Amino acid sequence: MHYTFLLYTDPADRAAMTPEEGARQQKAYQAYIGALKEAGVFVDMDWLTGAETATTITRKRGERRIQDGPFAETKETLGGYFRVKVENLDEALAWAEKCPAAETGLVEVRASAFG
Repeated sequence: MHYTFLLYTDPADRAAMTPEEGARQQKAYQAYIGALKEAGVFVDMDWLTGAETATTITRKRGERRIQDGPFAETKETLGGYFRVKVENLDEALAWAEKCPAAETGLVEVRASAFG
């Protein structure tokens, strides 16, 4: 079964990081990615540009509306994701808990609707 880990962090926390903290976090992510790959559960991952670069679009009620910025005003924004292939939610949660984003923000875990 495929699961996606949606990584949410507060951009202010990222901006306040010292270069040393940034380097330490980069190493933590490299180690995490290595562990996912070594375990054979890694599928994909990506980092997203800041929420301020987002554009949302809707065609609700037949009316096209485009809006700059994220859909919702929140403190934490979606910054990236990991996709893994594991047997069940418990295994997905165990991997999500190891994600460095869990230490500085939160990791939302969702199962793929199509397996």
